Amino acid sequence: MRTRTAGTARRTGTVAALAALVLGVTTACGGDDAGTSKKPETAAGATTEAKDPKDPGQVSEPPPLEAQPKTVNPKVKGVGAGDGRELTKAELDEAVLATGDVSTFTSGPMDGPPEQGESPDKPDCAPLTAMINGKPEPEASAVIYRQLVGAKTGRPAISEFLATHGTQGATTLFNRLSEAVKDCEDGFKGSGAGSTSTYSAVKPLDIPKAGDDTLAYQVTGEFEGDPVPMVFQIVRVGGTVATFYTANFEGPTTPEIPSILLATQAVKLT
Repeated sequence: MRTRTAGTARRTGTVAALAALVLGVTTACGGDDAGTSKKPETAAGATTEAKDPKDPGQVSEPPPLEAQPKTVNPKVKGVGAGDGRELTKAELDEAVLATGDVSTFTSGPMDGPPEQGESPDKPDCAPLTAMINGKPEPEASAVIYRQLVGAKTGRPAISEFLATHGTQGATTLFNRLSEAVKDCEDGFKGSGAGSTSTYSAVKPLDIPKAGDDTLAYQVTGEFEGDPVPMVFQIVRVGGTVATFYTANFEGPTTPEIPSILLATQAVKLT
């Protein structure tokens, strides 16, 4: 069993605070100009410390994947995004996952990302930093952000952003992102807002098929010298793209996003 240190406790608290994540992960993985790492920050800009592990208010472990629903809630209805049109922001609000769509998760609003994000040192990796910035490219005509957390435990904490591009833009996004996952497997660096982030590796992940296109991958960042695996799951329905993101600040294990979230979002868009 891995020993809990003060740094591990802080990273645990950060995972619990991912619901308030500033989508630019630069604050989680970057260092300042002096080469020291920053603490992850919440959307309000305040760092979050973990509670004492003995505190009964400490968040518990997420439910195992086998405890997650196996099929999409039959009450979930689609908004008709499969025709490829660009949805309005109001339609995105209707289409995004809401509390009750997946029984093991609650959904709430989340602030959008900072105005300035990261830029990669390798141009081929730009689609990856765009996702890390919370601003998928090509630029969406409308995008909304949500926080998803375990209904009973408060974990896992997962960020979702739902963006509408039109079929051509959404297909281009997928094609560029798929190529970037291959081209940047040996990692890259990102810089912005006076800090530099190191991403040591990128790898594709298996994911069940949903919607018109699906893609999953892991970007491994660094925080205080420790690996920070960040997982992205993406689904396209017509011209709309849903991205789910989570990270593990406790250790090198790949964090898991229940596939029912992706499947339910695809149905709700169809």
